[in-house]
Amino acid sequence: MPTHTLSRLWVAAQFGLIGLMVFWPAPHGSRGWMSYLLLAAGAALVLWVFWHNRPGNFNIVPEPRQGAHLVTTGPYRWVRHPMYVALLLFMAGVAAAAHSPVQWALWLALCVVLNFKAAMEERLLSGVWPEYAGYQRVTRRFIPGVW
Repeated sequence: MPTHTLSRLWVAAQFGLIGLMVFWPAPHGSRGWMSYLLLAAGAALVLWVFWHNRPGNFNIVPEPRQGAHLVTTGPYRWVRHPMYVALLLFMAGVAAAAHSPVQWALWLALCVVLNFKAAMEERLLSGVWPEYAGYQRVTRRFIPGVW
């Protein structure tokens, strides 16, 4: 399958899962402090990402933009995909607020989709920036020191 088509499939899967999580009829109890903490952590990380990587430099599809530059400062110093981490934190907040095992299953599916999307993006980034291989050796994909 061509890279262009596959990248769009990953994006469609990502947004499909987000849509399901947001609109799935789950029992919504009172939002607990954990839900608010996860939502706030995701939002804060997004702001930190935008401080170091301006919106014109990254792409919704896992393909490098022409004229983009490699960012390795701020949250990118710790993880290679902080925007995905922010999304996962935020959606974990949604799942925690829903009090539903279905929401957590959808969240796990989103983790899998973002992992495959990140792997594809990393292959493409390595082709654009030879120094990306060194960057991969010193940073983790999603969780500093772990994954």
